[in-house]
Amino acid sequence: MWIFKFNIFAFLLLFVGQYKAFALQDVTGDLFGAENFGKVAAFGDFYADKQTDIFIIREQSELMIFLADSKTPYFKPKLNLTKDVFPSETVITGVVPGDYDGDSQMDVLLTTQIQRSTATTVFIFWGNNQTLDKSGWLMLNKTFTDQPLVMDFNGDMVPDIFGVTNSAMTEVCYLTTRIPDWRTALSSSVKMRTPHSNAFIDLNKDFTADLFLTTETTEGPKFETWISKDGNFTRVENIMLADPPAKTVGQSSFVDFDGDGYQDHLLPVCLDVACQSSAIYLAKSGSKEWVTVLSDFKWKETVWSFVPGNPNQPLALHFGDYNLDGFPDALVVLRNTSGSGQRAFLLENVPCNNPSCHSVGRMFHIHWDQSDLGAIQNAIMATFFDIYEDGILDMLVLSQAEGKNDLIIHALKNNFEADAYFVKVMVLSGLSDDVKPFGVNQPGPYVMYTTTDSNGYLKNASAGQLSQSAHFSLQLPYTVLGLGRSANFLDHLFVGIPRQPGETEIRKQEWTAIIPNSQLIVIPFPHNKPRSWSAKLYLTPSNSVLLTAIALIGVCIFILVIIGILHWQEKKADDREKRQEAHRFHFDAM
Repeated sequence: MWIFKFNIFAFLLLFVGQYKAFALQDVTGDLFGAENFGKVAAFGDFYADKQTDIFIIREQSELMIFLADSKTPYFKPKLNLTKDVFPSETVITGVVPGDYDGDSQMDVLLTTQIQRSTATTVFIFWGNNQTLDKSGWLMLNKTFTDQPLVMDFNGDMVPDIFGVTNSAMTEVCYLTTRIPDWRTALSSSVKMRTPHSNAFIDLNKDFTADLFLTTETTEGPKFETWISKDGNFTRVENIMLADPPAKTVGQSSFVDFDGDGYQDHLLPVCLDVACQSSAIYLAKSGSKEWVTVLSDFKWKETVWSFVPGNPNQPLALHFGDYNLDGFPDALVVLRNTSGSGQRAFLLENVPCNNPSCHSVGRMFHIHWDQSDLGAIQNAIMATFFDIYEDGILDMLVLSQAEGKNDLIIHALKNNFEADAYFVKVMVLSGLSDDVKPFGVNQPGPYVMYTTTDSNGYLKNASAGQLSQSAHFSLQLPYTVLGLGRSANFLDHLFVGIPRQPGETEIRKQEWTAIIPNSQLIVIPFPHNKPRSWSAKLYLTPSNSVLLTAIALIGVCIFILVIIGILHWQEKKADDREKRQEAHRFHFDAM
């Protein structure tokens, strides 16, 4: 009878675990309390405590930094830049944290528009001992035609500012001395698309970040790939042709969509002027062919589509491995074409079941029935964020409330309980060999792993760290790579960083036998000697570890009970035998 009850209990646990595998839980109150309003703009470890903080814009002219805490509310507004700091009529359009002067302190770059100008003005507030110098800020003496791309142009592991300063001139600004040092960036002029989706990402799997540009020609929007050769960027012609047939072209994104180690180019588009018909296209690295990975937006006789967006908030996908299967999923906002509702939806990366995506082998599937996401009406933007620093990506959704100027922030915890594993990697600047401070946002590093899955097949995945910075790309300052259900050690983990001009050797290091469910913090010091790079490993126990410990303790207790019962029975038998022996001796004595 006891065994029967135990089987029922085990079945119930299994059933609940399966039910909760894709469940979400609203934890907004626990995270923000009553401060859940504003526009989430960026992430970064401002306090250098190995916890990711959130940068939020309020009323378009105020920056709040919500610092992670161990007590509720878990994110508290502690540092802010009010509109009194800026020139009058300044509107903040973007936030990019980073170490711009190379002192290993997090600075904050703000992109703004002043007095309704279309030009982008950049402000930089210098960090010092986990605070910002509000009196010593720097306004760049040149403006950009659009928000700049923050990248490591010269390979010194200090972020630089790249963009177009006039109709066709690309320039890069170095700030290592806190004085703007402007240089001509590219060997030929380009006409950048506005809004652009430029990226600093390795496109040919040599572990050195390349430059991807979205440009505009008389024939329409085009893509340019500038490969980093010996630390210098060289344009590769005809790698990307004109965009696929589309009336509205969204933001380009780069992820390892099919798990082959190469970064794939994903592009959301509207196929008609009214954006009633939508699709997501994919182009493999070096390929001229566009593959459709999502075109079915119909659910229960209702057709949904992308929101076309605007220059300050363009159509974009936000990526993250939601279920840790090793294939990146996406979050996007869709609108009801027959009504006025907008909702955020999860796009799960699943095996292809459509002839249009056979060459890739993967496609997107929309989770229409996710009630927790569906309960948030008038959604504007959605992105992934590891709220509890446990390697499982949760969600932040922004929505527009009637009668309020600021957006409402909703936090949804991912209660994913399946038997899946991950590795979380963060690459620091390596300006010194000291592991602290943690998490100064560093664009350009490239991470890839290879391992063997539970069936014995080779499995790999790759990701770039902070490859995009403009137009609320909302990329995390680390990479979370899902490992699926394989609990094996990672056979190989590779990390590469940008090279300096003229440097022929690739800056890449390899680590072996990495424990799953761990966070690896890589310090590439010195930059040009990968064999000297160090890595700090921090284990992140998952719920499965806790359940295993509980099960082990339960088995031990059960065994101890059995041993106790057997010992008690043996003791009773010994006492009975002793009494019989004493009785027999008594009669023998007579």
